Amino acid sequence: MKPQFDIPCIILCGGKSSRMKEDKSLLPFANETSLAKYQYNRLKPYFKEIYLSCKNNKFDFEANLLLEESSIYSPIVGLANIINKTNNYDKFFLITVDTPLIKIESIKELINQSENYDITVAQTKRVHNLCGVFSKDIKKVVNSMLLEDMHKISFLLDSVKTKIVKFNNEDEFINLNHPEDYKKALSIIS
Repeated sequence: MKPQFDIPCIILCGGKSSRMKEDKSLLPFANETSLAKYQYNRLKPYFKEIYLSCKNNKFDFEANLLLEESSIYSPIVGLANIINKTNNYDKFFLITVDTPLIKIESIKELINQSENYDITVAQTKRVHNLCGVFSKDIKKVVNSMLLEDMHKISFLLDSVKTKIVKFNNEDEFINLNHPEDYKKALSIIS
């Protein structure tokens, strides 16, 4: 079967998980041993290639990894690493490991609306800065931000040509930051 999307998908798995108090990417989810494995297997059939962006290989399954050498925990560091290591593509779909309920139809909508934009991200009640399509044209801005020790993703979105795509289903974009979010997502998925 030919993948539906002709760009790679990158799943960000390198966060600190400080509010969850344990590594979110390793939490069991649905019928999988980890949230990372769930996201990877769920999204893999739809994308030309799929990668996990992380600090180290902590997973119990085979996956394409984009390892970050930096000790700094920052989505800007992650983006710089992704841009530098995915040479065959002009853009990529980015999603965090802790947003397992985002529908394929919503991903398709983001990809379809990304033409002529540097970044195209989802919005419900708030903007989901790390769920969308990122063009490699942002490389210069990302590198400049790193030089200035600026790590706010919202600054990046304000600095490039960004499109915000509105979605109505808040539960679909639930972010598993706290144990109660995790429990809610498990109840929705079951």
